[in-house]
Amino acid sequence: MIYTLTLNTAIDMNIFSDPIRPGVVNRTHHTEYCPNGKGVNVALVLNHFHRPTHILGIFGGFTGRYIVEELRKKKLNVTPAWVDEPTRINIFIHDGAQEYKLVNPGSFINDECKQQIINEISNLPDAQHLVISGSLPQGIESSFYAEILHLCQKRKIAVILDISHPALRQLLEFKPLLIKPNDEELEAIFGLSVTNDRQAKAAFSELHALGAQNILLTLGGRGMYFSNGTESWFCNAPEIELVSSACAGDASLAAFLSVWLTDGNVERALALASATGADVAGSAGLGRLAGIEDLLPKIEVRKL
Repeated sequence: MIYTLTLNTAIDMNIFSDPIRPGVVNRTHHTEYCPNGKGVNVALVLNHFHRPTHILGIFGGFTGRYIVEELRKKKLNVTPAWVDEPTRINIFIHDGAQEYKLVNPGSFINDECKQQIINEISNLPDAQHLVISGSLPQGIESSFYAEILHLCQKRKIAVILDISHPALRQLLEFKPLLIKPNDEELEAIFGLSVTNDRQAKAAFSELHALGAQNILLTLGGRGMYFSNGTESWFCNAPEIELVSSACAGDASLAAFLSVWLTDGNVERALALASATGADVAGSAGLGRLAGIEDLLPKIEVRKL
């Protein structure tokens, strides 16, 4: 079973309008609400590809209840840890000319809730993989990541990390099964820039030396790289009309895992990851994942 952990869940409110003007009433065309949080997105896309998954996360108030109810309507397994403060709402405004992203910090998480998370992971009956995705909410220090990874190491649960916190560098000491930085995170956390194959191979060498077993490096519209420590691949990104990049990286990771954890076929996993990420980037939120098959013929994967 693949479990996902989201410590800072959210509702994403996607608002569509004409170009926004200050000082006047701006009428909207329509609004879409999506249960969100990076690990939640990963689980939703894994579920789309018929891979059994179970969501762990922190939820609070009426907004937290909405997310859990919506996920259960989709027949997803959810084990919530509850706090009193409402789960955050993030706002994405699409006015036809620009996209505006208003992301809130999230609820304050107390020690009791943190212990709920530790207890849940300690008692998982069938966990083979744990995907840890997203930001830290208020009240949780970066040392909590290490506490979770130590527990997973003890229980022989393979960990996939998709976090943007600087602690990622130290967490590689736990030898996670896979990390998924994007190009901005790679530069901010490790001081590494990748614009060509040579730089990619050099970056992979450094990350593997620090402890990463496998690396999926996403570059947005420039494609993605993957390295298993022995071989490396590059996959292009198909051209699309961008609506929102907010969930594309999460969708790419889930699509990749849906293949790679099943049969280890890297080329097929990368192609599906690229097509899925592009389809989501052309939609609000995760969209309907309806255009993936049309995008696959536009993708090429090559070994470095």
